[in-house]
Amino acid sequence: MAIEVKWMGFDFGQCLMDTRGLRSHLVIGDVCKALGEPELIDERIHKYHILKEKYENYSVLKEGHRDQIIEYVFDNNYDAQELFVEKEQEHLIAGKGLEEALCYLTDQGIKLSVVSELKKTLGPVDTNVISRFLTRKGLLKYFKYILSPLGLVDVNTGLVYLLKYRGKTKEEGTIYDELVQDLRIRGVDVSEAVMVGDKLWTDIIPAKKRGLITIQYTGYIDMGPSEYADFRISDFREIKDLVKGK
Repeated sequence: MAIEVKWMGFDFGQCLMDTRGLRSHLVIGDVCKALGEPELIDERIHKYHILKEKYENYSVLKEGHRDQIIEYVFDNNYDAQELFVEKEQEHLIAGKGLEEALCYLTDQGIKLSVVSELKKTLGPVDTNVISRFLTRKGLLKYFKYILSPLGLVDVNTGLVYLLKYRGKTKEEGTIYDELVQDLRIRGVDVSEAVMVGDKLWTDIIPAKKRGLITIQYTGYIDMGPSEYADFRISDFREIKDLVKGK
């Protein structure tokens, strides 16, 4: 029997956004060529891999430390900033069955937000990688806000509200502490709220400890079962059998 809920939050990297089509070395190569610096391709790819190893995975690097890609990989050449974002977007794809699931949830009257570790943006807030991705894939209409350490970002206007989120993180759980309070103010109990994500330590465990229903997405990477995950799915369309609007 489907659970009745009022709100759902989705992780971004390796969840809403599937990086299987992304080849970072090609993106960096394209940017270098556009800058007229093809001789620096190998060096900059090497620097990128150093950063990726430092932060352990793509998602952490791209959501939390994007500024370092420009500062370190491209030697503070800010002409590369817009080029990098555009070239990267060309390779990103949506998670399996995502739009069908989002359409269903919206029809059910369930409010949807992105819950991300986005700490910095390359350029104005409304041009962040999440908003660009949602726009490019025609998915922006399903979401109103991005909750992140930047604050509560309106995806349509780029305005930042509720600065109490600023500096709070998913891994520490502090972003969920604020979220639970806000949901209660809006008349949503934690038992009527769902967090969907792939990473146990940022999406599943801290959310479950605060009473949210948790859905572990394994469509990109399966980090193994967890007692903190109420459900596990490999295709977003499976959500239609798990939840309905209240």
